[in-house]
Amino acid sequence: MAEQTAPARAGTPSPAKSDAAVVRDALGVGVAVGLSGFAFGVTAAGSGLTLLQTCALSLLVFTGASQFALVGALAAGGNPYTAAAGAFFLGVRNTFYGLRLSQLLALPRAVRPFAAHWVIDETTAVSLAQPTRRAARIGFTVTGATLYVLWNLTTLLGALGAEAIGDTDAWGLDAAGPAVFLALLAPMLTSTTERAVAALAVVLGLGLLPVLPAGVPVLLAALAAPAVLYVAGRRSPAREDTTDDAPHGTEGRDAHDPDTVADPDNRTESATGTGTGTAADTGDDTHDQRGDDQRGHDGTGQAER
Repeated sequence: MAEQTAPARAGTPSPAKSDAAVVRDALGVGVAVGLSGFAFGVTAAGSGLTLLQTCALSLLVFTGASQFALVGALAAGGNPYTAAAGAFFLGVRNTFYGLRLSQLLALPRAVRPFAAHWVIDETTAVSLAQPTRRAARIGFTVTGATLYVLWNLTTLLGALGAEAIGDTDAWGLDAAGPAVFLALLAPMLTSTTERAVAALAVVLGLGLLPVLPAGVPVLLAALAAPAVLYVAGRRSPAREDTTDDAPHGTEGRDAHDPDTVADPDNRTESATGTGTGTAADTGDDTHDQRGDDQRGHDGTGQAER
């Protein structure tokens, strides 16, 4: 059976991509983001979680943004239930990722419950970037496996060596995950509408971050998509009305201007009539000239006689 092609974005080609290239890209993402588990281990230990609790979060939750939101709220002295609620709502986005990936990957039913645990930002971005279903499956599997192993390993090492590592801001490990995700997302923003959605989401997320609990600004930033689409939808009818009201072209003027319109048959008949009339006039002129010549000849003969 021919290999099925992953749904391609409108107007973009789907070039062939080798399995080795897909594995290379997936490993790059998995390793880069997986190392940021150090930051989570250190942050979790600093917020008062035990080693067992820290490792259990990475093993069972396995969604970095929600984990950081939880331990960040706890470290700031927040209520555990509020912190858990914020982390939960932040993880809701993975549900929408799953809806998209279920169609793209089309995995067997027996595998789906296990694959669902790996539905996160990075695996979704790598899968959607592939041109074929086979490449998407390889990208999802390699990214998920690499990231899961490294994330849990570095979480353990970070929790054990929290005192030795010190401040994670000095190492910049907490920025590794978002940086990689933005690098994957940026090339996919090909249209003006997509760029507008991304820009508005950034403004909403950063603007609401100081005033709302952790996780809520990210959820509200999702409102950027319907807002931009609504504005774009309002502009489209306006453009169509402007196009309809614009002056017609030359064909439109010819179709309604009595000075420039003539029936093709009439034009032909007129041209034929004109030509015939001209030819007739020419014939008459020639006949008159011959008559004058004949009269002149007769006059000359009489004079000679």
